[in-house]
Amino acid sequence: MEIARRLKSIPPYVFAEIGKKRQVAIARGVDVIDLGIGAPDQPTPKHIVDAMHEAINKPANHKYPPFGGTQAYRQAAADWCQKRFGFSLDAVAEVTSLIGSKEGIHNLIMAFVDEGDVVLVPDPAYPVYRSSTILAGGTPYFMPLTTENNFLPDLQAIPPAVADKAKIMFLNYPNNPTAAVADLTFFERAVAFAKKHDILLCHDFAYSEMTFDGYKAPSILEIPGAKSIAIELHSLSKTFNMTGWRVGYAIGNQMAVKALAQLKGNIDTDVFAAIQDAAVAAFEGPDDDIIRCNQLYQERRDLSVAELNKLGWQLMPNKATFYMWIPVSKGMNSVDFCNKMLDVAGIVVPPGTAYGPTCGDGFFRISLCTGKERLQEAYSRMSKHAIVFEPEKVRA
Repeated sequence: MEIARRLKSIPPYVFAEIGKKRQVAIARGVDVIDLGIGAPDQPTPKHIVDAMHEAINKPANHKYPPFGGTQAYRQAAADWCQKRFGFSLDAVAEVTSLIGSKEGIHNLIMAFVDEGDVVLVPDPAYPVYRSSTILAGGTPYFMPLTTENNFLPDLQAIPPAVADKAKIMFLNYPNNPTAAVADLTFFERAVAFAKKHDILLCHDFAYSEMTFDGYKAPSILEIPGAKSIAIELHSLSKTFNMTGWRVGYAIGNQMAVKALAQLKGNIDTDVFAAIQDAAVAAFEGPDDDIIRCNQLYQERRDLSVAELNKLGWQLMPNKATFYMWIPVSKGMNSVDFCNKMLDVAGIVVPPGTAYGPTCGDGFFRISLCTGKERLQEAYSRMSKHAIVFEPEKVRA
């Protein structure tokens, strides 16, 4: 018995591997502080859970749901986008349901990428962009995200021959893992670039509502004419603390939405209708819990910035996401630093190389999905074990 070559071509999923190391440490008796995976530690809001209790008792919801999502769900998603971003959507032709945005990323690639096609993938980035491209037989072309360019890709640095062969370009702002943000001026350039080279522009917008200090993240579909070339993937996981519910949606270009829905119709039977009813309650309900959670993450961010700066870092507060993208001490690579964090201090953090083959090295990511007490304990352990930031010494 032998597995397929396509499976051999991709590395193990980073968080599965981190989970194994975490379990080994726990088995040794280590009190592990996990600052790894980005999973909200707050519960799903009560009005959403209550709506699910009601929906699950409806016999109509016990049947197969309609492909592409119920009309009520798609319309609620369109209405929410109208209220939040100011653009209108055709709920039939420009919206389709997703079993979480991760599934949407994979299936969008499968719907558009053939053997040998190029996909423009940020480096660093959410690992699924790269792995699903490889599974589809495509070739990732990595767009460096650097500190010097505020973790935005330099579109003009992409060789025209590569751009002309590209099928999809992935963007993700607010960004995982760097926590960077993009403004409408950058999105205008991205849309113009995609139109020039006939590329499907996919904006992964999973962290749209996780923003701080008065910042509001824009949608790429706010750019006039963006629908002609762009699709945007939304998730309820982070916005409404619904990670385990597996529900999201794609909006934008009609052809891309239709192709994604067509592929999905052949491999899954959509989101449980009761969950879609609960999602409608999420869209139509109050945003108090979003505000409360953002305040919580902001407090944790502020604590983390202050404590890490005491240890030698010179960090500025990020405007969005519950991640922090942090340089390792000079002279160390990402894997060695993260191994030291776990082996010496009992702290789990993913290495930057898990997110990018080149530009990820030299960084590690912290997730702020842990209470302030445990965060403080983590930074106290780092201080105790002299895990500090030591800038590279300037040669005389």
